[in-house]
Amino acid sequence: MKTLVKLEITRALRNRKFMFFSVIYPPALYLIIAGGADGGNMPGLDIDVALYYMVAMAAFGAMTAVLMGNSERIAKEREQGWVRQLRLTALPGRGYVTAKIASAATVSLPSILLVLLTAALVKGVRLDAWQWAAIALCSWAGSFVFAALGVAIGYLATGDAVRPITMLFYFGLAFLGGLWMPMSSLPDWVQNVGEWLPTHAYTALGQAVEVGEAPHLKDAGLLLGYLVVFAGAAAWFYRKDTRKA
Repeated sequence: MKTLVKLEITRALRNRKFMFFSVIYPPALYLIIAGGADGGNMPGLDIDVALYYMVAMAAFGAMTAVLMGNSERIAKEREQGWVRQLRLTALPGRGYVTAKIASAATVSLPSILLVLLTAALVKGVRLDAWQWAAIALCSWAGSFVFAALGVAIGYLATGDAVRPITMLFYFGLAFLGGLWMPMSSLPDWVQNVGEWLPTHAYTALGQAVEVGEAPHLKDAGLLLGYLVVFAGAAAWFYRKDTRKA
């Protein structure tokens, strides 16, 4: 499985288009959104615009790397017969799914770090050393949830349908989870729904650290629950796809 993880990481790093959208695009978007901010606090929150969007765009970049990359790559591999070839090896199904999740989450780390570096150098964000480390760790660990979702979508959808399905999840979760704007700016029904989405819990981890608190157990537990559900769905779809082959 270690060999497969290394192979997946190498393939992703060689994909220039993938690296642009997953690594360069998020910090650029951060500068566009927060670049002209006057330093005021976000509505209903004790953090300013630069801090809020630093965590939000780090999460967005990680989602781009693990969700978009995983789903489309797996769907193409299924069509090309690569997955069928792997089934002929001694690698178990759970090993393949785990390798996909682990390799995708590893590739998401450069995007997260680059957004944090941009916030510090360009926007002058200042935090304690433990806060920087905790935000990076929370953002990276949370990306495993969306990596698992990407694997599940990759096995669920065909090559033609995988992109629109992934985009629906991608933008839907980003908007409803508060990555584009604070939850307090959204209608009440959207806030009620978004409170239970993984993207809201994901960004809440880093936002808690920004104000000097430990990540809340509710958010960590919600993400863990989604990880179990998405990974379980990915494994089930993998077995179902195996029976079809």
